[in-house]
Amino acid sequence: MPKPLRIMIFGGPGSGKSTLARQIGALSGLPVVHIDPMYWAPNWVQRERAETLAMSLAAAASETWVFEGNHAETMDARMERADVIIFLDLPRTLRMLRILRRIWAYRGQTRPDMPANCPERLDFTFLCDFVWNYGTRARPRAMAILARWQGKRRIYHLRSAGDLRRMMGDADFLAQVRGYSSAASISSASSHKSAASPLASSTTDTPVVRLRR
Repeated sequence: MPKPLRIMIFGGPGSGKSTLARQIGALSGLPVVHIDPMYWAPNWVQRERAETLAMSLAAAASETWVFEGNHAETMDARMERADVIIFLDLPRTLRMLRILRRIWAYRGQTRPDMPANCPERLDFTFLCDFVWNYGTRARPRAMAILARWQGKRRIYHLRSAGDLRRMMGDADFLAQVRGYSSAASISSASSHKSAASPLASSTTDTPVVRLRR
């Protein structure tokens, strides 16, 4: 059996968390978990705080995942479970442009990572408070939480689309995610081979990986 692998992705709205999670899921075969259906029930009904908390912690307790989304209350719990942490710290203007493009592309439709009957909508409060002001409202807390896990997990702090492309082309990263997929297909009779997989390496002293232009 392959060693369990858990990858956590977070970042500002419009940073591409859902897209990246699906890409990594396709590469690795890991199940993809989206946070938005834990915030929202069908028909844009907001869930109770306790329900969102319970759903997020239950998902984090699973053996393997690519878990995308913010939810500050459970960030530490998810990071504790994660082997790899990816922070998409992209520029505000790029994120806003992506959000506007998404609204247009899915106008009147429900995105694949949302509950049923939650069509995309133009929400100026969301655009102002959560997208445009993410850097002053939510990013400082996210950075403080992330700092607690430096040196304890492999962390990719990505500040540009170029950083993201480099991570997705990084040999070590690809060996880890593709190594899980390969190991998962090996029978238990060949389990001694998967012990040499990159997944078997310890994550206790892995540094922050800051990819730059």
